[in-house]
Order: sequence, then structure tokens, then C-alpha cells
Amino acid sequence: MAIQIVEVLNQSHRKIFVDFPYKLYKGNEFWVPPLKSGELELLMEDKNPAFDFCKAKFWIAYQDSKVVGRIGAIVNTLAIEKQGEKIGRITRVEFVDQFEVSEMLFSVAEKWLKTEGMIGVSGPLGFSNLDHSGVLIEGQEWLPSMASDYHFAYYQKHFTRLAYEKEMDWLEFRISLPETPPEKAKRVAQLIKRKYGLQSVSFTTKKELEPYKEKIFKVFNDAFADLFGTFKLPENLIRFYIGKYFPILNPRYVKIVLDKENQLVGFIIALPSLSKALQKAKGKLFPFGWWYLRKALKHPTEMDLMLTGVDYECQKLGYVSILMSELLETSNSDGLRFAETTGMLENNHVAIQLWKSFDHIQHKRKRCYRKMF
Repeated sequence: MAIQIVEVLNQSHRKIFVDFPYKLYKGNEFWVPPLKSGELELLMEDKNPAFDFCKAKFWIAYQDSKVVGRIGAIVNTLAIEKQGEKIGRITRVEFVDQFEVSEMLFSVAEKWLKTEGMIGVSGPLGFSNLDHSGVLIEGQEWLPSMASDYHFAYYQKHFTRLAYEKEMDWLEFRISLPETPPEKAKRVAQLIKRKYGLQSVSFTTKKELEPYKEKIFKVFNDAFADLFGTFKLPENLIRFYIGKYFPILNPRYVKIVLDKENQLVGFIIALPSLSKALQKAKGKLFPFGWWYLRKALKHPTEMDLMLTGVDYECQKLGYVSILMSELLETSNSDGLRFAETTGMLENNHVAIQLWKSFDHIQHKRKRCYRKMF
């Protein structure tokens, strides 16, 4: 019954590490499995450009030759420079409901972070804010978006027993979309356009979207850089994420705003919900996973609000109203009735205020913990 902790040192170990959640959550109707190939890529130094500024180690817990848990630890130099203190990160934490397992996993991660000069640990956090973040502590009875995460309810008690304290929460909302775009919202959007000389742009093909990819990420970098858990993404990591996420976008669900000089100053990226399609794919594109995903992208029933960003100097000028108005036109024409947000920081009151004008519920909460050594 002894528990053994094994460091991930090769591709065979990485596959075991990635595969564990698929076994842990097998049969759970609310877990959305990510694609295994993408998860593997993020663990590989020669594939993930975040390793240019991060050091990371990963471990697997065994009991009687059976995998019972996993954990990773990250030293992110860019995040440390931004926050001004040597706080490491734990990441990709999964374990059975057995305190001895979680205790040994957290202990090995904390010990390594200490040897790297860290004075504390925060998490779960990924390599960046576009990676896995937070532990689900409310909303286990809801299906998450593909950009969110699912965890069993018992995780919270393990963090607490291991002396981890709340650092920050992310809130997620379920929005009931109006059957027709509100006329008032349209008028407000048009008024803001005229006042600031703005132009909204919609897309029907990926070719039309192509010239704006890097510009969207530039605005994203500026808009998100000051938020908790974020930092300015380097160019090579931006290119990595563009290659990872843009191929799956439905261009009709991407909206941008241009200023008088035709400079991109705001964007919203939504995606037809892929959660049920990913459940059917079971972590694999082949032989049938690609078909489920393609069908979900072309025939949506709900949408996930993935990212919204506005140029830092314009964030209080109402540009998001324009973007949402344009997105509602598209979602309404496709007959969508619900939207899921990704995690929004609990102290991001400006962003949260946006949903007050919609019929909505705050149904999920994820938490980042902190522990000082």
C-alpha cells in the first residue's frame, strides 16, 4: 500500500501523466477531456516555447503499481519579474481522495521549488494565463467550457489541510441570450461608434481573419498584462498560441473594432461550444474525434465566450458594447440561446458588470491558492 512518487523523465512518463485524468474522471458526465496530443505538447521543452522562460518538473504518484495522482511545479521567470517576489507555481494537480497521496505530491513539488529559491507557491497555475488555472470549488454539476477545468469537490479540503489559503477566485457565468438583439444595445453601440469614429469588422472566412491574428494578440497582451496571474507573452509564445487555437476558430464568432486610423483597438473571440464534442472524442482526434469537433463548429447550439480585450487606453469607453452587439447578431442568426464565459477574476468588476444587463447566473467558481514556505 506504500505510495511511490516518480519524476516524469521521458515520453512514456509524460503519456502516463497526461492519461491519468482520463482514468480519474472516467464516467463523469461533467468532465470535458482535452485532446491528449495538445496536453503532451505542453509538457515538452522542444514543443512548448514557455520553457524559454520557465523551468518545470512533473511527478506521478503510484500505489500498488496503480497511478493515483500527479502534480507539476513551474518557476516562471517572467511572472516572478512582474510580481516582484519569488513565488513558484503548482500545476496540473490531480489525485484520488486520499490525503497521503496529495500530501506526498505537494511535498515533492514544494521541495523542488524551495531548491529553486522560491519563498512560496501559488496555484494551480499554468505556464501562462492561457493554460490550466485554478481548482473548481463550486459548480461541479455544470458542464465546463473547453477553456475551463473540472475537479472533484474533495480537492478543496486537501488544499486546506495542506495549509494552502485562498489567493484569488475566478467566476464563471451562464448567460441566457435574448431571442432578438436588444434595440437599446444596438443604439448604444452605434452611438459609441459615431462618437469615437470606430468601425466594427466581422468575418466569414479564416482568410479574412488572417491579417488580424497578431494584432489581436498585441491588444490581448496590453489588456491583460496587469491582471492577476498574467504577464506579457513573448513573441514566440504568441505564435505558438496562434498555431494552437486559430485553426479551430469559427471566424463568424470573432469580432473586432478598428479606430479612425484602422488600428485594432478591441476584439471578442467566442467559439461554438465544443464541450460535448470533446466528450465524444475522448481525447483523440482520430478516428472520429475530428468529425465531432467539425460538426460542433459548423452547427452550434451554445457558445463559449473565450477572450475579450480592449486597448488599455480605451477600456472605459464602452467598446465592449460594440463587440457584444455584433456577436449577438451572429449568435441570434444561428439560433443560440446560451453562452458560457471563461473564468473572470472576482475583482474585475468592470468585466463582471457587463452581464448585469443579461439574464444570467454565476454558476462556477475556481480558486487559486497560496502557501508561503
